[in-house]
Amino acid sequence: MITLVIYDITDDGKRTKLSNHLKQYDLKRIQYSGFKGDLNPNDRHVLIQEIPKFLSEERDSIYVIPLCTSCAKSVSIISKRRGEFLEEDKVKVI
Repeated sequence: MITLVIYDITDDGKRTKLSNHLKQYDLKRIQYSGFKGDLNPNDRHVLIQEIPKFLSEERDSIYVIPLCTSCAKSVSIISKRRGEFLEEDKVKVI
């Protein structure tokens, strides 16, 4: 299932470590603080258990958002650059 991970981490070191950790799950960066990729339910569960260690302040947050196929196909990307979310014929790039 396509999974989005978006975060707001104040500590530079922890933010970098989280980014590297997400890459180990083969998630791809789609924004400076956003990754996406295909995770099975078990891997997503394990990731959710691991990521609290990257939080350092009360205002820090990490969102792990699973998207069903139908929801993922209805994504609209508003950007001047061509990015990858899904196959381009399945998303609306404005």
